[in-house]
Amino acid sequence: MQASRTTTSKRIESIDLLRGLIMIIMALDHTRDFFHRDGLSGNPLNPATSYPILYFTRWITHFCAPTFVFLSGLSAWLQGQRKTKQQLGLFLIKRGLWLIVFDLTIMSLVLTADIHFDFFVLETLWSIGAGMVLLGLLIRLPFKIILAIGLIIFFGHNLLDFAERTQMGNLPIWWKLLHQPGMIPLWSNHNLFIFYPFLSWAGLTLLGYCCGKLFTDTEPQQRKKVLLGIGGAAVLFFIVLRAINIYGDPIPWSMQKNSMATFFSFMNVQKYPPSLLFLCATIGPVLIFLALIKNTKIKLAKIIAVYGRVPLFYFVVHFFILHALQIITYLSRGHSVAEGMKGLPGLPFKFAMPGEGFSLWVVYIIWITIVIVMFPLSKWYDKYKTNHKEKWWLSYL
Repeated sequence: MQASRTTTSKRIESIDLLRGLIMIIMALDHTRDFFHRDGLSGNPLNPATSYPILYFTRWITHFCAPTFVFLSGLSAWLQGQRKTKQQLGLFLIKRGLWLIVFDLTIMSLVLTADIHFDFFVLETLWSIGAGMVLLGLLIRLPFKIILAIGLIIFFGHNLLDFAERTQMGNLPIWWKLLHQPGMIPLWSNHNLFIFYPFLSWAGLTLLGYCCGKLFTDTEPQQRKKVLLGIGGAAVLFFIVLRAINIYGDPIPWSMQKNSMATFFSFMNVQKYPPSLLFLCATIGPVLIFLALIKNTKIKLAKIIAVYGRVPLFYFVVHFFILHALQIITYLSRGHSVAEGMKGLPGLPFKFAMPGEGFSLWVVYIIWITIVIVMFPLSKWYDKYKTNHKEKWWLSYL
C-alpha cells in the first residue's frame, strides 16, 4: 500500500513539473506575440525568411497546447480514481462548458482588450473544454472503445483535408468548429474567431485519458518502457511520414535555398488545427520526458512545479499582465486611446500596430521578467487552493 502511494506521489510531481515547464515556455510565445516587432505581421516559421533563434522561439512553444490538452485527459483519469463514472462524467461536462464560456467572455476580453466584444475568440481553453465535454459524454463506454475513438481521430482527422480542398473554403459553421480555423460573422459588427477547431484536440484528450491507466495500473519500470516505446515510435513515425510527404499534414515540405531552410520547411507542421504530424512531433517527446524524469525533489524542479499546479490562474494572469504592458507601450509611442480602441481591420486585437515592437532579445528579457513576477502570484494561489479545499468552485479553476 505504501508503494502505491509513493508511485502516485511521484507521478503527480512529474506532471506538475512538466506542466510548469510548459507554462514557462508558453509565456515566451505570448510575449513574442505582444512585443516582437514582427509579432502581428511576420511568420516566424517561414523557411524563406526565418532565422534559427526566431524559428526556435516559435517552434519550441508548439509543445504547449498539445501538452495541456493531453494532460487534461490524463488528469481526468486520475480524478476517476476517486469518483464514480457518473460523477466524473458530470464534472467533466460542467467544467468543459465552464471553460468554453470562460474563453468566450473573460479570455476574449483579456486577449483582445475589446470591451465591446467585436470578436469572441475560441482558443486553447475552448479546445480543452470541448474535449472534456466529449470525454464526459463517453466516460461510461468501455476503456477500449474510448481508446479506439481517440486513435481514429488522432490518425484519421487529416482525411478531412482532402474534402476541404474540394470545397475551396466554402464550409458550414459546424465544420469550421470541428476542423477549420477562421472567422464567422454573428450579428452587427460581432464575429466569432476560431483559432482552435476542436476535433483533433478532443481526440488527444481521449488518448490522454487512456494514458492515465499507465499511471495507476502499471508498475513504474513497465510504465517507463511503454512511455519510451510509444514516445519514440511517435517521433520515428513523424520523421518517416513527413519524409514521404503524402499524408499527415496539409503543408508539404520542400527543398529550400540551403539545408537549414529545408530543415525549417520539414519541421513546419500545421498547428491550426493540429495535424497528425504536429501531434506526433510534440506528444512523442512529452511521453519520453514523462518516462525519463526522475528527480522532482530538487529546488529548481519544485519552483517550476509551482507554475504547474495553478495552470488556469497562470494562464489568465500572465495574459492580463502582458496585454496591460503592451497597451502601456502602445500609448507611450504616441498613439491615443481612441486609436487603440478602434483597432485595425481584420485584426481582433486592440491597441496593436503591426511592425511596432522590439527586437527578439528584448522580448526574451520581458519574458523572463514575466515568469519571475508570476512565481509569487502562483505560489500564493497554490497555497490558497491548498488551504481552502472545502470551496467546491476551486475545482473548476
